Amino acid sequence: MLAAISVAEEILELKQRRKAILLAHHYQDSEIQDLADVIGDSLELARKAREFAGEVIAFCGVWFMAETAKVVNPDRVVVVPDRDAGCSLVDGCPVEPVRAFRREHPDHVVVSYINTSIEVKAESDILCTSRNAVKVVNSIPAERPVLFLPDRNLANYVKRQTGRENMTIWQGACIVHATFPARRVLEAKLEHPKAKVVAHPECPESVLALADFVGSTSAIIEWCAASDAAEFIVMTESGVNHSLTRLAPGKQFYYVANENCNCSECPYMKLNTLEKLRDCLLTLEPRVELPEDLMRRARLPLERMLALN
Repeated sequence: MLAAISVAEEILELKQRRKAILLAHHYQDSEIQDLADVIGDSLELARKAREFAGEVIAFCGVWFMAETAKVVNPDRVVVVPDRDAGCSLVDGCPVEPVRAFRREHPDHVVVSYINTSIEVKAESDILCTSRNAVKVVNSIPAERPVLFLPDRNLANYVKRQTGRENMTIWQGACIVHATFPARRVLEAKLEHPKAKVVAHPECPESVLALADFVGSTSAIIEWCAASDAAEFIVMTESGVNHSLTRLAPGKQFYYVANENCNCSECPYMKLNTLEKLRDCLLTLEPRVELPEDLMRRARLPLERMLALN
């Protein structure tokens, strides 16, 4: 009697059959990251996808990330395990108010965080990531007013770093990072007095003020791996632990619960499962389908950002 193959084995078989690449964000469950060809931030993953010679991109993250992958890989099939894997930042920044702002304030440069819908990207002048947001804003002439959207905590961090006063800030927030309370960071510091605090700039200012390092998810991983410290209090989504323990073996990482779920997990990221990944490779659904004109318009602010690097 033949043994039944596992879901992971089914995925690897389908991957070969579909000539697919598996991309996983740092916040995905470990079992998905273990199968991925590339693990990274959303833009890192979209760019890596351009380097392979296959036909299908299975993007294990959230929907806006898969949209970005489609923009930079318009001729490839892009699928996601769960169509409902969204983002509170996207939900908090619908395109119509952005268009209205542009009509009323034509002098403003619209800087959009990568965590936005494809429609909002298409209305933007330039995009940014949490890693390069300060550089992007500094590239804009000082006399030009800026609209920074959608994350208010990242925007306020950028404003402090750049000294930019003429910045209008959209009032969106990440449901994970924005609800980390400073008091719990202080409690963690008391419990682990030798630990360094690392934080994502989507966290509130009160949390960032307690951090030894502030940076994007990938920058946090790099900093912890290179640091002489042995213990870290990590103020970002706990899925990052997979990469941290792999790249910084022997070090200890502690996670602080937020106010929403008393955890440090993104509910949208956790919608993706091995079973859903297998099914999307089998059916090639849910598939990211975008109008060519929309992709062309969104590609322009993306290319402006990439040109800075």
